[in-house]
Amino acid sequence: MPVIPHGHNLFAVDITYNVPMSEIEPHIEPHMGFIAKGYAEGRFLASGAKVPRTGGMIIAIGTDRAEIETLMAQDPFTIAGVVALQITEFKAANVADALK
Repeated sequence: MPVIPHGHNLFAVDITYNVPMSEIEPHIEPHMGFIAKGYAEGRFLASGAKVPRTGGMIIAIGTDRAEIETLMAQDPFTIAGVVALQITEFKAANVADALK
């Protein structure tokens, strides 16, 4: 089975902290649980903190933008209102052999 199923696109989810880090820290553990669930469900390909640490990035798989918006609305960071999200959908025209 391919990593990116037929009919699915990739989504770059750009997460930007909109409050001081001290207000982010209480939500990190629940956020990481959300991230782990995304991997377990096969919805995330990669994720991590930005450098410098002003937020994070997620590469997600989905059928449409609404699906990813619904998914990201469940992120404890989003629920707490401590981040801003920018979601960019793209169709992978070329991928590494490991992703085929």
